[in-house]
Amino acid sequence: MQARSGCPINATIEVIGDKWTLLVLRDVMFGNRRHFRELLAGSEEGIASNILSDRLKRLVAAGLLSREDVRQGQKAEYRLTEAAIELVPIMAHLGAWGTKHRPTTERLRVRAELLQEGGPELWDEFMDELRESHLGTPLPRREGPRATERLARAYDAAVARESR
Repeated sequence: MQARSGCPINATIEVIGDKWTLLVLRDVMFGNRRHFRELLAGSEEGIASNILSDRLKRLVAAGLLSREDVRQGQKAEYRLTEAAIELVPIMAHLGAWGTKHRPTTERLRVRAELLQEGGPELWDEFMDELRESHLGTPLPRREGPRATERLARAYDAAVARESR
């Protein structure tokens, strides 16, 4: 796809500037949803199946997701590419902005708050874990709980508080 201009901001927005595109990436990135049905059923915002199908095709074509070729009757698996993984800091900044300027719920903002507090160090850890999970890149040695575990614990704790 040819960009309307040579502006790097425009070129980026033409790929990820649609709300559904960002939400699909969010769900693959933070929810580890890799199959069409998981993405459809797990959508907080209620994405329609035709829109999801279109966005998945666009993300594959743009090089942000890869799709395993499967035989008929098998579920296709979507994986983040390096280009998509490098969007983690942007997603962290979007989440931080949203928690500051928009009404949110604790359950859905807790990961954004943790990413904001952890800053670039946590983003790098999370990106390394995504590389391991989606690209098969060996994980650098680190001490303590993994970034994905910390994000999951924060989310689970918020869900537990919400259900009381």
